Amino acid sequence: MPIEIKLSERLKKLPPYLFAEIDKTKRSLQSEGKDVIDLGVGDPDMPTPGHIIEKLYKAVQDPQNHKYALDAGMPEFREAIAAWYKKRFNVKLDPQKEILPLIGSKEGIAHIPLALINPGDVVLIPEPGYPVYYSATVFAGGDPYFMPLLEKNNYLPDLHAIDSQELAKAKMMYLNYPNNPTSATCDLGFFKKVVQFAENNNIMVCHDAAYTEIFFDGKKQPSFLQADKAKSVGIEFHSLSKTFCMTGWRVGFAVGNADMITGLSKVKANIDSGIFQAIQIAGIEALEMGEADTKRFNRIYQERRDIFAEGLNKMGWSVKKPEAAFYIWLRVPPGYTSSELVMLLLKKCNIVCTPGNGFGEDGEGYVRFALTKDKEQIIKALERIEKLHE
Repeated sequence: MPIEIKLSERLKKLPPYLFAEIDKTKRSLQSEGKDVIDLGVGDPDMPTPGHIIEKLYKAVQDPQNHKYALDAGMPEFREAIAAWYKKRFNVKLDPQKEILPLIGSKEGIAHIPLALINPGDVVLIPEPGYPVYYSATVFAGGDPYFMPLLEKNNYLPDLHAIDSQELAKAKMMYLNYPNNPTSATCDLGFFKKVVQFAENNNIMVCHDAAYTEIFFDGKKQPSFLQADKAKSVGIEFHSLSKTFCMTGWRVGFAVGNADMITGLSKVKANIDSGIFQAIQIAGIEALEMGEADTKRFNRIYQERRDIFAEGLNKMGWSVKKPEAAFYIWLRVPPGYTSSELVMLLLKKCNIVCTPGNGFGEDGEGYVRFALTKDKEQIIKALERIEKLHE
């Protein structure tokens, strides 16, 4: 007789999978032979640059790279990260103490509460936001407190609006700029305010910087660590996924406060055995030689942004062109919820996008489109949407 399998209480605290019905409908349409344009997932459609692949190919053939990797990553990779941060942001990092390679930034973001949070500690989470901030907090036994990102505030959290009782228990804060899902940006002045806020309230800051290198119109995005004293209060997560179209490679890093890095490294030492060394070697190639690739990707994304935003505006949808990231965050028209508009676009136009409430309650009333299809597909999507107006 089979035993009774019960899921843990922490898993029960996670929200239901909102996208199940969308995925079911999408698969049904595809099985009918429908041409579905998927603008729902933030996974770059462009391939990893050839010189990075070639570096991996050569490294894979070296038996020395077939062994367990160091938990802390190859010294050469950490040094390449330090050199990239110095060149890109003029931020100096100690490769030995202030840098930790990750199996993609997601795993570091998910594991950091296990290093820093005790049951009952409050974690400040932006909403709408990347769902992992919430699930990571729950897994560590922390209490999530949502900071609304409102359009009227340019999608920046109002730090002064945080409940004083919750603030007294807060130990950590997640931030993410350029932002997913809204594509909102912030300036260095905002980061300076965050550092002061963190110092005044003894809060550790974890900044998700996955999209800093995806920017348009020449508007370079800042690093949290560029703010004075930032390293005294927090760390920053970065990833090669979006920057170099390496989402499937799973390679990223955390940088900043040495004590927070040490805590995260202890968690990882008990969970994984480091990044495959051949991938780290390819990562060095990306950081040292990939600047031209990123510029090329940004030109492509900017063209797609212009086509899609201008096309929607002509239909009266009122879209503001984002300055960074590759998402269009669109307010739904009156009479629809986020999920209702998503299902309408899927069933009537065979277009997949993401409901804003999938990123938290404060995302209701919006949908997110990812600019991760070529311009021909985006033009085709616009033509289908326009038919809704006929």
